Amino acid sequence: MQHWKQALLTAGLASLSSMAMAQETIKIGVIEPLTGSVAYNGLASLNGAKLAVERRNAAGGVLGRKIELVVEDGQCRPANSVNAAEKLIQRDKVVALQGAFCSSATAAVMPVAEKYKVPLLTGVSSKADLTEKGLQYFFRSAETDRLMSKTFSKILAEKLQLKSVAYIGVNDDWGRGGVEDFSKDLEALGVKTVMKEYFDHGATDFYTLLTKLRASKADGVFVAAETQDGSILVKQFKEMGLQTKIFGVGSWATADFIGLTGAASEGIYAAVPYASSLPGERNKAFVDLYATAFKEKPGKYGAAGYNAMNILMDAIARAGKTEPDAIRDALRKTDYQAPNGRYRFTDKGEGYGFDVVLVQIANKEPRVITQAQTEKP
Repeated sequence: MQHWKQALLTAGLASLSSMAMAQETIKIGVIEPLTGSVAYNGLASLNGAKLAVERRNAAGGVLGRKIELVVEDGQCRPANSVNAAEKLIQRDKVVALQGAFCSSATAAVMPVAEKYKVPLLTGVSSKADLTEKGLQYFFRSAETDRLMSKTFSKILAEKLQLKSVAYIGVNDDWGRGGVEDFSKDLEALGVKTVMKEYFDHGATDFYTLLTKLRASKADGVFVAAETQDGSILVKQFKEMGLQTKIFGVGSWATADFIGLTGAASEGIYAAVPYASSLPGERNKAFVDLYATAFKEKPGKYGAAGYNAMNILMDAIARAGKTEPDAIRDALRKTDYQAPNGRYRFTDKGEGYGFDVVLVQIANKEPRVITQAQTEKP
């Protein structure tokens, strides 16, 4: 009788143990700017990631386990983002990281991920040289400014009949990189550079800078800015009665930017990796899902968070286990069908194959002017 009891107890403990294993979540760390001047965009990226996880968990999770997001506010600041990464890896034991939005913050986190051998995927950071550092655990499912410039500079020069351009960018790695890439390509097309100016994150007074723009007599102004900074700049631009044609990179095609900027956003051209107005059933389904969840259409950041998280979860499923090296190796074999095309990675971890678009804001909607597929670098 005692043997039977012992066998039943052992079987019961084993059953409880396997149930506990099944219930144990797979933790993925997310570092986004959730406060500060880039918070609108960081929250949109996080919303996209949450939507992806919600859908996956509702369908049974990954490897029979639920995905749990552990979220930290990196504020787009390198030091804060590094501290967040250390906490997520050391204390929370995440199996992978998504972040850290701004290129300068991501660049600071990259060596931390490499040190601990934890895969890091950014869906947003677009400074071209991030994938040129020879790191084994870093991947990017975002367009680079260099790619956007090569794809759209000629179209912009012809469509806007540009002879001279002024450049305005946020004073960080991304803003300076975007200005350098577009000015180089437009100069090669014979478009003269008449001004280059930078502003700090969180700036609220652009009048001095815009007075310089007026004096430059540029017929086009390239702007690299995110939602909060960009909306203030454009509203002050319109207040001053400037007629210069605006184009650029950043958050221009997002619902947040259009909502904050109102009528002043009309006519702006933007080179973006995603717009809710992209054609296709896959995108329509995503727009409907996102709009139902968050009461607005997705922009480039909502799509970026959604795509990056799906790519990570797919990799964990393909790896068949949660060891970081296995996830890294599975990431290299990514072939993900997104709302905006098909994502794969080069040996350097650079994403390619997805679509990018040039849009113009018309009647509060990003109207697609032209669409192109990113080629393997």
